[in-house]
Amino acid sequence: MKKNMLVGIAAVLAMACAEKPEEKPMYTLFVGTYTDGDSEGIYTYTFDADTGELSNQRLAAKLTNPSYLAISGDKKNLYAVQETADFDSLGGGVTAFGLNKDVLELQNSMGTQGAHPCHVSLSGDGHLAVANYTGGNVSIFSLNDDGSLAENPQVIDHKALDSVKTSHAHMAQFNRDGLTVTDLGLDAVKRYKNHNGRFVPGEQNTIPFEDGAGPRHFTFGGNGKTLYVINELNSTISVFERVGNGNYQEVQVVPTLDKDYQGKNACADLHLSPDGRFLYGSNRGENTIVIFAVDGDSGELELVGRESVHGDWPRNFSMDPKGEFLLVANKKTSNIVVFKRDAENGTLSFLNQTEHPSPVCLVFLD
Repeated sequence: MKKNMLVGIAAVLAMACAEKPEEKPMYTLFVGTYTDGDSEGIYTYTFDADTGELSNQRLAAKLTNPSYLAISGDKKNLYAVQETADFDSLGGGVTAFGLNKDVLELQNSMGTQGAHPCHVSLSGDGHLAVANYTGGNVSIFSLNDDGSLAENPQVIDHKALDSVKTSHAHMAQFNRDGLTVTDLGLDAVKRYKNHNGRFVPGEQNTIPFEDGAGPRHFTFGGNGKTLYVINELNSTISVFERVGNGNYQEVQVVPTLDKDYQGKNACADLHLSPDGRFLYGSNRGENTIVIFAVDGDSGELELVGRESVHGDWPRNFSMDPKGEFLLVANKKTSNIVVFKRDAENGTLSFLNQTEHPSPVCLVFLD
C-alpha cells in the first residue's frame, strides 16, 4: 500500500513538472528618439517575452537626437549617434556609453566629421562606423580597450565620387568582406575592405541601382549568399546573389507597396527573421510592414502580405531575440506597436501599443 502511494505521489509530481509552462525571459528595450519635441534622449523599457507587454519606461541618457543605437557583442557598451549638424564645426556626433546591465554610463563623445549621422555599427574587432547622411561620408573609429571612442577617425568621403548626384550615406555595416555602405543619393552600394587597418575600395567597389531608387538599409541572408536592399525613394527591395568571385549581381526587384496604393511613400528599414525564412520591410506613407517569404535555395522573395502599423511613419522596427515578436517605432504618431509573429507563416498579429515621443530606433538587450 505504502509503495503504491509513493508511486502515485511521484506520478503527480512528474505531471506537475511536465505541465509547468516555460518561463519566458524579460528583456531590456532601448529606444532612440528625436529630441525636437517631448523626448529627452535614450529610454529603456522592460519587455515581457511572455505577454508582449512593455513597462517601466525610464530615461536612460539625455542626448540630442540619438536616432540610431548599437550594442556591442559583449553587451558592455552602447553607442548612439547624435543626428545634428552642429555637434561641432564639422557636423554631428557619436557617443559611447558603458553598459552596466541596463544602466548607461557616459564614456565619451566625438564629432563624426559629417552632418546628420544616421547609422552606427560595430565590427566586433575594435572598429565602429558611422554613416553621415547630409555629410555624404562615413567615419570609422577605432575603439579603446574599454569601448570608448579613439580620436582621429578614418573618413571615407563619397561627395567626390559623383559630380551630378549628391551623396547621402545612409547605412554603414561591417560584414565578412569588410564594410558595406548604402548611399541613397548616389543610388549605389559601396564596398570596402580592411587593408592594414584602413578601409579601401574592394574589388566590387560599387553596386549600381536604378536612378532614383535611393538604397537605404540592407541585410544579408544565407551567410552572405544573398544581399537585400530596401530602396527608400522608389519603394522596392532589390535582391542580389553572391557569385563565385565574391561580387553581387541583381536577381530580383520587388515592390513594397500594394498595387492599389496611390499616396506618397518612403521605405525605411528591413530585417530577416532569425531563421531567415521571412523578410520584413517598413513603408512610411502606406504605413505598413510588408512581409515576404524567402526561397530557401535562391533567396528570392514571394509576397506574403502586409500589416498596418497602427500609426504613422514607421522608421525602425525590431524583433525580440527569439523572433516571437516584432516591434515598430512610429515616429509621427509617437507610439511603439507590438505584434506577435507567426513563425510558421510569417504573418503579424497586433497585440498592443505604447505612447512614446518620437521613437525612431528600437534595440533589444538580451
